[in-house]
Amino acid sequence: MLKVSLISLGCAKNLVDSEIMVGHLHQAGMQVIPEAEKADVVIVNTCSFIDSSKEESIGHILEVNQNRGMRKRRKEQKLIVAGCMSQRFAKDLPNSLPEVDAFIGLDQVTKVAPIIEEIYAKERGKADAPASFIAGRSTYIPDYDTPRFRLTPKHFAYVKIAEGCNHPCTFCIIPQIRGRHRSRTVASVVAEARQLVAEGVKELNLISQDTTFFGMDQWEQRPGPRTPVDSSRGDALTTLLRGLNAIPGDFWIRLLYTHPAHWSDELIKTIAECPKVARYVDMPLQHISDRMLTTMQRETSGDYIRDLVRRIRAGIPGIAVRTTFIVGFPGETGADVDELCQFIEETKFERLGVFRYSQEEGTRAAKMDDQITKKVKEARWHRLMALQQKIATEVSQRAVGKKLRVLVEEPGVARGEADAPDIDGRVYVPRTLPVGEFVEVTITGHHDYDLLALPPGEKPAQWKVARQAQ
Repeated sequence: MLKVSLISLGCAKNLVDSEIMVGHLHQAGMQVIPEAEKADVVIVNTCSFIDSSKEESIGHILEVNQNRGMRKRRKEQKLIVAGCMSQRFAKDLPNSLPEVDAFIGLDQVTKVAPIIEEIYAKERGKADAPASFIAGRSTYIPDYDTPRFRLTPKHFAYVKIAEGCNHPCTFCIIPQIRGRHRSRTVASVVAEARQLVAEGVKELNLISQDTTFFGMDQWEQRPGPRTPVDSSRGDALTTLLRGLNAIPGDFWIRLLYTHPAHWSDELIKTIAECPKVARYVDMPLQHISDRMLTTMQRETSGDYIRDLVRRIRAGIPGIAVRTTFIVGFPGETGADVDELCQFIEETKFERLGVFRYSQEEGTRAAKMDDQITKKVKEARWHRLMALQQKIATEVSQRAVGKKLRVLVEEPGVARGEADAPDIDGRVYVPRTLPVGEFVEVTITGHHDYDLLALPPGEKPAQWKVARQAQ
């Protein structure tokens, strides 16, 4: 029995690809183990979104190959590089990384087992180039019955509802890597979700490159007169959310990676009317300056964004809005940053992240004039993060003394409805609570972006002691 070890890098969408590979390896009778040094085959599922992710991917590949110079990998061990970096640099990597036995892309995740068998069947000489199984732009999309082995804790799962992206953002390489947007059917997603809930999953995290575009690609393909797509046509997502909400059981549905251009009043109404949909929205806005939004080709304006945030908060009481912004984009001025800071201060996002612009090869923004220096990017990043830390403190302070329903992640650690796995804050409780279950706690304090709490049964008089202990 071949032993295979898989190292998964990057985002949740990449993790789902890794889970599909592991599922197919198991189906083929191969043993998947965590220790790379004991494996016959090591697969590194790479990320290639920005420079730092590429560097991390290459670092892991070289570490597997040489174990950081301490001990070379076994001569007979095979090394496969998969995922976004393989897909993006399919022509260049075989010559750049001759120590790799094979490169596979996004459409080969279901074919990983026969590819491994083929590598062993064609034992190559040292002078041969690595095998590449990548052909053209990605078109694959999983279904509800695709073999998959979840790598997340048993109480939450990622559900990929679509793949690819049609947006023209000038800073982004994703459409070139993952291809055009393609949605699963509502029935397929509901069938997968129903099975996950039956297995005990308490949180369904809906992911894709753009979840609010879900189903719109299928609408565009319908016969009849061609008219521009507008947000009111995005009814597939509302149908999906209502279908998921109707599944029996006690669980959260979390909506991640929504593009602001495709929100509608019907979507806002649907979230408000579906109690299982978490009062949490992940909506990357990237900027607020009209000049920057136009240069980025974000298909939105500053006024549209301001009105959308207002409508979301008015229509969904208790909603927590998470967003991200980019600083240091080519041509960004001090006035643009001032406007962004003012917007953040006025809007007071519950959750916010900031990226320094990365000049990515193959994007239109990489060729633009007026590239911003690293020093200026860093200063702008620190300015926005300092502002958000102050706002986050205010948001956390408002929670003190209130009861909060949380999902227990591990002993002493939980997450609230406003916190997505891995990217947001946590709730720390100085007691052992049942992992993977919902519990109501009382918030006693906060630290940076995290909350402190006491479990049921604790009295307010004990808050001070608990806070001092934490």
